[in-house]
Amino acid sequence: MGKRVVITGLGVCAPNGIGLKEFTKSLQEGTSGIRFDKQLQDLEFACQIAGEPQLNEALINQYFTPLQLRGLNASGVLYGVIAGTDAWKDAGLAIAEKETPDWDSGIIFGTGILGVDKFRESTHLVDSKNVRRIGSTTVLQTMASGISAYLGGILGCGNQVTTNSSACTTGTEGILMAYDRIVAGKAKRILTGSCSDSGPYVWGGFDAMRILPRKSNENPTKGSRPMSASAAGFVPGSGAGALVLESLESAQKRGAKIYAEVLGGAVNSGGQRGKGSMTAPNSLAVQRCIREAVENAGIQSSDVDAINGHLTATAKDPTEIENWTKALERDGEDFPYVNSFKGLFGHCLAASGSIESVGAVLQFREGQVFGNVNCEDLHPEILELVDKEKIPKKTIPHSPKIMAKASFGFGDVNACVIFKAFS
Repeated sequence: MGKRVVITGLGVCAPNGIGLKEFTKSLQEGTSGIRFDKQLQDLEFACQIAGEPQLNEALINQYFTPLQLRGLNASGVLYGVIAGTDAWKDAGLAIAEKETPDWDSGIIFGTGILGVDKFRESTHLVDSKNVRRIGSTTVLQTMASGISAYLGGILGCGNQVTTNSSACTTGTEGILMAYDRIVAGKAKRILTGSCSDSGPYVWGGFDAMRILPRKSNENPTKGSRPMSASAAGFVPGSGAGALVLESLESAQKRGAKIYAEVLGGAVNSGGQRGKGSMTAPNSLAVQRCIREAVENAGIQSSDVDAINGHLTATAKDPTEIENWTKALERDGEDFPYVNSFKGLFGHCLAASGSIESVGAVLQFREGQVFGNVNCEDLHPEILELVDKEKIPKKTIPHSPKIMAKASFGFGDVNACVIFKAFS
């Protein structure tokens, strides 16, 4: 038997809340972080709304030294360091001393693209023959593993420090990577999470693909509509989420609070075969991933009483719900409660799995299932599969026992993790 793994710390830097208090309140009350973006309008994007964390200089200065901020122009680094540092503090963990790293603690912190604005700035300097002005921190800000390197140095972690990248599956995959390492006894604790940059250079490709909503620019908070018949595409978002995973033995030894237990999960790929493609999931692979997650967790599908889905507010939402019903062999009134947080902050790309996992785990602490927004007109194909009461429009009192959280990403890659109320 491997070691039991629990969650002892959470941190978040999301469009609708920075820090657990504000983020929790927003999820409970259905407060949106999606706003009109003047820069997108000026650049003539068809979609001119987005979810972006609202940072300010005073807040940033709490997490970075003046030296660290010199030349820093990578929003993903800002979000990731804020979320990661907060999760570490929330877990009650100390920062390693100057001379010796913490050999028992590691970091697996993912991203899709990092420092795109810094990269653009550097490209301009190269093209104008000003290479010497690029600055010594450019490489750190633009390499994918820059976020784990920043956090590793700030916290002094001496175990594995690395970055994973699997499109929208990144954050959920990272949780399972951290879980596996702790179960194997190779680390006592891992800070895991993911981040995504903000801005037009990240979101432009999606606007060009015409998969973002184009008719909500004057009503931003209504633009992201998961499971809705009027869903018109996902709203781009950004930010970071972070979780401290720790062996139960270590957590109990130091008297740490425990949010939930990680029972296991699964990752796979649809191989872009069948109806799977670079941008669309293979339903057979999705169903297999969910089934294997349940099996790996050592539970029955009937034990799952809440789902936090991927559910991006596109035409694929009914297909995802159908996949859940087939994988769990449950439908109608027997289906678990299901929610999607993307109605409140959009699709945060590589950061989505970690931000949403933080929100999912908070439901254990609060004894609630957070509500879904903008789905007053539930898609008729979903209503044929699931009783409408299982898709709460408002936050409801319900203490989940076992929760499934899944992410499905570009490249036809999937991840599903199973969380359990700790007892």
